[in-house]
Amino acid sequence: MELLEYRFENRDCLDFLHDLADNSVKLIITSPPYNVGKRYEHSTTLENYLSDMEPIISELYRVLQDDGSICWEVGNYIEKPKGGKSEVFPLDIYYYNLFKKYNLQLRNRIIWHFEHGLQCTDRLSGRYESILWFTKTDKYTFNLDAIRIASKYPGKKQYKGEKKGMYSGNILGKNPSDLWKADMYQLLDDWDALVWDIPNVKNNHCEKVDHPCQFPIELVERCILALTNENDIVLDPFAGVASAIIAALKNFRRGYGTELVAEYVKRGNERIQLLREDKLETRRIGQTVYDPKQSGSLSKYPMQFVKAKLSYLDKIKGQIIQEEEELKKILENENREYL
Repeated sequence: MELLEYRFENRDCLDFLHDLADNSVKLIITSPPYNVGKRYEHSTTLENYLSDMEPIISELYRVLQDDGSICWEVGNYIEKPKGGKSEVFPLDIYYYNLFKKYNLQLRNRIIWHFEHGLQCTDRLSGRYESILWFTKTDKYTFNLDAIRIASKYPGKKQYKGEKKGMYSGNILGKNPSDLWKADMYQLLDDWDALVWDIPNVKNNHCEKVDHPCQFPIELVERCILALTNENDIVLDPFAGVASAIIAALKNFRRGYGTELVAEYVKRGNERIQLLREDKLETRRIGQTVYDPKQSGSLSKYPMQFVKAKLSYLDKIKGQIIQEEEELKKILENENREYL
């Protein structure tokens, strides 16, 4: 495909941003470092981490157009003291206060749900991250008609008033609900949903390359289609292997990004070249989420699991019966005292 202008450079984020003009970027979408010690980040205290991010947010505000948006995708900062248990600090809560210093307006806090990740032993396993969607002003781009979904009851009619007997719905479909599911029925089935069910990029994902926290292109595309128009500039200041740039170029937008790790820039440019040659494999928007129940042996319980589960159920069954008998005795005693 023929690509619009793009910039993908191996530079420091602030250095790159200083080169951009005021009010020049329509959408800033990124997943910043989480301060959890990945190879591309330097782990520090939460306070120092947020302090380091503030000048970057200041520059992002400067380059953002008045009708532009910021989509800031983050997870949790995990602190585990030596010999202690891990404590979770939700980064979106801390980032909210940083963005509000610049009077940015939060339009949605979107939950991105995924099925796979680390298995925790001292707390519940995390299976979601959040996207903070901020706008610079009240006059922002939001392409509702481009993301409407089919009405549940398209034949429903008004039953009273001047419009009695007329169809009550919009001919283009309804405004999406507050639940975003990646399913087979709709290209963009629910922008306004606060839960998006999109697979994260793990080993068997068609987009997977050598990056530990890779952005799903589908996740970025949904935001781009809703919050920008063709030829607009989309910027990712922590671009990784260029997923956001690819999502922009794929949808006839201009893509800008910067990344500190040289090998990620090299891999990202290779992916952009594959897009140019129509050879880049990506997950289609709205593609049905993989169902392991259809996969055969992998989704079946091993016999040793079945036996262990039966043994556990027998154990708790005995405990339930014992507790039930104790409660019945208490009730009988209460009834005798009442009589």
